[in-house]
Amino acid sequence: MAIKDEPQPLHILFFPHLVPGHLIPIADMAALFAARGVRCTILTTPVNAAVIRSVVDRANDSFRGTTGAVAIDIAIVPFPDVGLPPGVESGPALSSQEDRDKFILALQELREPFDRFLSENHADAVVADSFFPWSVDTAAKHGVPRIAFLGSSMFARACSAVRHSMLRNNPAEACPDDPDAVVSLPGLPHRVELRWSQMMDPKKDPELWTFFHSVEAADRRSYGEVFNSFYELEPDYVEHYRTTLVRRRVWLVGPVALASKGLSVRGSSELLPDADRFLRWLDAKPDASVVYVSFGTLSSFSPKEMRELARGLELSGKNFVWVINGADTDATEWMPEGFAELTAARGESGLTIRGWAPQMLILNHPAVGGFVTHCGWNSTLEAVAAGVPMVTWPLHADQFYNEKLVVEVLKVGVGVGSMDFASKLENRRVIGGEAIAGAIGRVMGDGEEVDAIRKKATELGVKARGALEKGGSSYDDVGRLMVELMARRSSVTVDV
Repeated sequence: MAIKDEPQPLHILFFPHLVPGHLIPIADMAALFAARGVRCTILTTPVNAAVIRSVVDRANDSFRGTTGAVAIDIAIVPFPDVGLPPGVESGPALSSQEDRDKFILALQELREPFDRFLSENHADAVVADSFFPWSVDTAAKHGVPRIAFLGSSMFARACSAVRHSMLRNNPAEACPDDPDAVVSLPGLPHRVELRWSQMMDPKKDPELWTFFHSVEAADRRSYGEVFNSFYELEPDYVEHYRTTLVRRRVWLVGPVALASKGLSVRGSSELLPDADRFLRWLDAKPDASVVYVSFGTLSSFSPKEMRELARGLELSGKNFVWVINGADTDATEWMPEGFAELTAARGESGLTIRGWAPQMLILNHPAVGGFVTHCGWNSTLEAVAAGVPMVTWPLHADQFYNEKLVVEVLKVGVGVGSMDFASKLENRRVIGGEAIAGAIGRVMGDGEEVDAIRKKATELGVKARGALEKGGSSYDDVGRLMVELMARRSSVTVDV
């Protein structure tokens, strides 16, 4: 036996969930670590590899000639044959519960190629998505520390942990019969209250609730947890999480989106043909005069909801850029009279984008003064980094928790009044156009409230960018994790 003392750089394997909201920040995170001299490999399937290929290639191109930087590799494994159509390898492509069930089976079957990679390649650590709870045992079998990544805020993770505890210890009080009943989450640094309708109902989907329990159990057994966040954004929850709630190793390394070297293609396999036209349209608008509207890749609205959103944009009187997902968007079903003229070729008020959009480029354009968002954590953090106030419209997952952070703790946004936790396959109450326009006015109008929100958003944007600069909090946490992994490597004995 001898002490392992290799001159090679650290090697971290990144194993992301097969949805853009988890895949894209993993690619950005790999770029952060590679720039610091860590050898990074991302393990994923062909279609998902195409989504991040251009960003990885640009990151690698930027590393050429950079002292200490090493390349990022993408290790491609076949998507399991579970009966899904060819090319359907990601969450947004699923259109039915049957497809979702097959997709979940495919995620389970990724265990074999993950195991094979670790047996054939040396890795000092694996950053594995929390939605692969089995990865903690597979990594342990190979003596590799598993670092969990869920892609949420520390605030949301803390709220979720408290709620799980409430349901275990006092299920009757934590599950009221009235959907509008207020549920208070105790023991947190701030007072957090949500309506029962705004939280996942474990009785509605007990299998999913059980799965989340397995996720939490696997994360507790992991070496630690990495967050796409930064200390200055949620300092009370960093300390609460580290010392009171879970007491495990935590590293904050975000906002990882700022590591991307190709903002125009981030999240897409290629540059959108009309991207330049969108940016020219924004160039012609005054500063902070445009509201940007996007609800991520997994959200879907009914025709009634689309109609009210269109009415709200028109009533707000603001210029707008609206990203419309491909599903359920037949304009004849939802478009109000006169709305088409706002977005026509000669129209000056509005611009609609079908499908993917260069979100980071848009949010960082000086013409954008507000962001109507579903409060997905990636979108929320991208808005924070750009210093853009938010109009919050959460739909499901961790989004209602993130809304609380944005509106009540950070005070950089205003809610539209979303009350129903519902996936794209479920119905929810329709929010009226007047409420939407009112919320937009409260972040993009005039007055003391607007000025206070804008000031705080700008200050947070400066702190976000500073976190990744040399000596910043996230820069230091990346270094701290590297030091810990190198120390662990030197203490591991192997046969020679």
